[in-house]
Amino acid sequence: MAVKLRLKRMGSKQKPFYRIVAADARSPRDGRFIETVGTYNPVRKPAEVSVDEEKALKWLNNGAIPTDTVRSILSKEGIMRKYAEQKKAGK
Repeated sequence: MAVKLRLKRMGSKQKPFYRIVAADARSPRDGRFIETVGTYNPVRKPAEVSVDEEKALKWLNNGAIPTDTVRSILSKEGIMRKYAEQKKAGK
């Protein structure tokens, strides 16, 4: 089972709100997911991001592949750097 870290759209028309979730790659965008990792609200200026760093690192270490948008969000939060450092230290 391939797991991806991706966005799940919530909110109403013209007011998007996203949850960052770990989901099976075969499930639909807003369908079944395994665990919620954080939230992203692009409507606010600046955009509100809240990510559970521990959960995100757990999923990345277990082989979850982030989508481009989620990778960008995690990079801005500094989580991808910590993941890279952990990976480098482990070798």
